[in-house]
Amino acid sequence: MPGPAESASTRELARRERWSLGLSLLALALLAWAYLWYDADGMMGGLQGSPSGRLMILSLRDPWDPEALALGFLMWGVMMVGMMLPGALPTILFFAVLWRRNRAAGKAFPSAWLFTAGYLLVWLLFSLAAVALQAALQSVALLDPMLRSSHRGLTAGLLAAAGLYQVLPAKSACLRHCQAPLQFFMTHWHAGRLGALRMGVTHGLFCLGCCWAIMLLLFATGVMNLAWVAILGGFVLLEKLAPPAWRVGRIAGALLLAAAVALLAGW
Repeated sequence: MPGPAESASTRELARRERWSLGLSLLALALLAWAYLWYDADGMMGGLQGSPSGRLMILSLRDPWDPEALALGFLMWGVMMVGMMLPGALPTILFFAVLWRRNRAAGKAFPSAWLFTAGYLLVWLLFSLAAVALQAALQSVALLDPMLRSSHRGLTAGLLAAAGLYQVLPAKSACLRHCQAPLQFFMTHWHAGRLGALRMGVTHGLFCLGCCWAIMLLLFATGVMNLAWVAILGGFVLLEKLAPPAWRVGRIAGALLLAAAVALLAGW
């Protein structure tokens, strides 16, 4: 994979390219969070003052209304960009380093964005599934207007499912790929721009396998609750970046299972 040694000028160019890439990705994540804050602030000022407020009104009438589904997809899609992109940033930057070495003097910036596009495509597809699940739960009155579980059994089930998944081997396997970019690229490297997109999709699938249960907790805490969106996004970032010895996931799993038991017991 890695190619010939780079000259000092090439290394400097690569460093600047990584900075440009990192800052542009952070800007995209910040834009997503700015939109979520604007949306939440608009809701506080009146339901019609934000897309999510419009979504709330429409979904109360008909959860399967096409405009409600489109607004729901917009909300989920922006949330996934804001929540998931920061945790993927180290892998994307590492990809840029490998790409430049593999291509000698080839520019990494366009291919790194193709990798990012593949990664985010997976989460946009997840957003489609989440919107469909959201409409289905609303149809049977299991979500309140804030898109939060209105049934104790559903809330406990979401907590228990997320807690149990945290300690399953499938979760650990996917998390290892997210925490070890070198191992991921050694086993999943594909040449060319199409290969960059393909690797982004593959990494996104591993990330989805790692985090899907945590994302569904938004139905327990409230999809429109920006504070909980930030808390869960922070947990995802911590879990990916923390040393394995910290066992963040297992501790969180135990706490989630305990919360599910306490909720069912009425404590």
